[in-house]
Amino acid sequence: MFIFIFLSLWTLLVMGREEGGTGREKGVGKKCHPSLPPRCPSGSPSDQPWTHPDQSQLFADLSQEELTAVMSFLTQKLGPDLVDARQAQPSDNCVFSVELQLPPKAAALAHLDRGSPPPAREALAIVFFGGQPQPNVTELVVGPLPQPSYMRDVTVERHGGPLPYYRRPFLIREYQDIDQLIFDRELPQAAGVLHHCCSYKQGGRNLVILTAAPRGVQSGDRATWFALYYNISGSGIFLHPVGLELLVDHKALDPAQWTIQKVFFQGRYYESLAQLEKQFEAGQVNVVVIPDNGTGGSWSLKSRVPPGPTPPLQFHPQGARFSVQGSRVTSSLWTFSFGLGAFSGPRIFDVRFQGERLAYEISLQEILVVYGGNTPFAMMNRYMDRGFGMGKFATPLTRGVDCPYLATYVDWHFLLESQAPRTLHDAFCVFEQNKGLPLRRHHSDVFSHYFGGLVETVLVFRSVSSLYNYDYVWDVIFHPHGAIQVKFHATGFITSVFHFGAARRYGNQVRENTLGAVHTHSAHYKVDLDVGGLENWVWAEDMAFVPTAIPWSPEHQIQTLQVTRKQLETEEQAAFPLGGASPRHLYLASNQSNKWGHPRGYRIQIINEPVEPLPQNSPMERAVSWGRYQLAVTQRKETEPSSSSVFNQNDPWTPTVDFADFINNETIAGKDLVAWVTAGFLHIPHAEDIPNTVTVGNSVGFFLRPYNFFDEDSSINSADSIYFREDQDAGSCEVNSLACLPQVAACAPDLPAFSHGGFSS
Repeated sequence: MFIFIFLSLWTLLVMGREEGGTGREKGVGKKCHPSLPPRCPSGSPSDQPWTHPDQSQLFADLSQEELTAVMSFLTQKLGPDLVDARQAQPSDNCVFSVELQLPPKAAALAHLDRGSPPPAREALAIVFFGGQPQPNVTELVVGPLPQPSYMRDVTVERHGGPLPYYRRPFLIREYQDIDQLIFDRELPQAAGVLHHCCSYKQGGRNLVILTAAPRGVQSGDRATWFALYYNISGSGIFLHPVGLELLVDHKALDPAQWTIQKVFFQGRYYESLAQLEKQFEAGQVNVVVIPDNGTGGSWSLKSRVPPGPTPPLQFHPQGARFSVQGSRVTSSLWTFSFGLGAFSGPRIFDVRFQGERLAYEISLQEILVVYGGNTPFAMMNRYMDRGFGMGKFATPLTRGVDCPYLATYVDWHFLLESQAPRTLHDAFCVFEQNKGLPLRRHHSDVFSHYFGGLVETVLVFRSVSSLYNYDYVWDVIFHPHGAIQVKFHATGFITSVFHFGAARRYGNQVRENTLGAVHTHSAHYKVDLDVGGLENWVWAEDMAFVPTAIPWSPEHQIQTLQVTRKQLETEEQAAFPLGGASPRHLYLASNQSNKWGHPRGYRIQIINEPVEPLPQNSPMERAVSWGRYQLAVTQRKETEPSSSSVFNQNDPWTPTVDFADFINNETIAGKDLVAWVTAGFLHIPHAEDIPNTVTVGNSVGFFLRPYNFFDEDSSINSADSIYFREDQDAGSCEVNSLACLPQVAACAPDLPAFSHGGFSS
């Protein structure tokens, strides 16, 4: 039996100091301190009959060795003109990214369920071909791994034609060249006004630039607004706008031809920085001086008080009840594989409860953040974070903050804008958590006297992405009765802009001359449920009050609450617009029935704060047309693997993937189905978002809950259950396992040394 215990590390430390001193005096050891508790065991749980250790690599992200082999093969096949992406200019050829090419579902299931040979492991490479007469972006599938022998161009097959070069994501080198353009060539033209407002010194680096997106107003554009902020060391630069924003045209393949198209400074527009400087010298510019004094504690995340008693700690007094082998997680109830898409973010596969598959895939697809404001930087921003990379911007998880101290941490290997793979240490964590809440309980003082209950203990898979200012905590939470919760939490720094004019229409003032700009967060998820098999149906249930004559008093009526049920037949019927009418209960079911004759199903329950989608008359709405729907169910197709694309951000006007095309009135009765779920919220920044937005109240997601899938609550068989009657001794171990805690939990956790995965260069 295993039970989680909340324990204060401070207690352990004090106990150790009182009984063992500093540990430096002569004779310190167990012999001299027999009262010190023993170390808790650290063994792994026993295998379950549904464990498949040989299948752990099917969905595993590429290893360092595989990434190296792919890059070597591409270098050989693409020739000597290939340039390291870190140094590549727009006119060069370079490999932008290499990641796992997911196997076809049919081949994967044939291997998992019927013992067929595993499908070939393959990689997907995105290559920029800038050094040819018609520059383009190409997608190449490379395999088989670990020793590739073929390379297949899938660009036309997947996208209907070549990908225009202007859709390519940014390279770090492109940012560097824009930075050089702004600071070395352009800002010196306005040295006087910038010194007056912003402590500017030519050659100094007290200012930094942040990018807006998308990059222009129509297909073919590559013109980006950049806003300037004070470069406050050790603090959030995002809270220190100086009121200068520049529109840079960087479409030309030669950076020497890039230009500043427009200048915005503290509420007014100028044709150039030279014009701004000329008007300043003529006394025609009202300059607001922005003090460069943001290093004060009010903008820093450094604590203003000394450390106090150590927070509570959860530990495993009888060893962990789950294991992580490669990319496969196994517990007494759950198994699943995990990975991280370089651009799409966290994903899990082959999710099974007590050995039965519930979902083939649950994956993040996109995050959309739409801003509002009266500066060009704020009004233009529609960040489609897949275009930046939810995996690319994943961060190391800090032990004891991002995840429990004793969680299991897993590294991630990747090849992005480089010729060699790199490793993100502690990219994932897996842990079991006592929620401090009963999953179920009843205390009976009527008719008979007893107590029965079960503490809510969940298994959590987590990663975090820091997309410039915002940090997203991605969770998949597995409950002991068969439910799955998917959610994200938003924290980090808000984006702020210069406060002027009617700024308060677009948010709240959060510091001197600074507006916290209103914005929305919307996440889109792919949920490939396989409820009792591949053939599923969609059911909608709701409630209605029906006038009913009272049988024993027919001259009177009563409004009787009834259940309404409808089977949805087509994709249009199962597409529910945000803000529109939708059934309170929607579930996917098989043609199998439980003991009581109901279809075995799983309900999708969205926990959400619906936000207004981008209006459909917006020229870029089609790039995020998934945002129209709170929930949509479509036939699963290999040709519709994702609801968005890494290329949508830089050409939203002619999107590479338009999710609305997935919904074309096909039947969804008895088909392999995918549910597409949107979860989001509105954020109007306020004073309490300084210095950081907190996760509390800024978390949304959805549940996948068993709905007549079982014959009864499956948790009734949990070994963690507690039950005792009035005539029993609740303090006896034989009656109540919690009574055994003084014995089974009388150990100290074996705490590893604190470590941090470091910072990218």
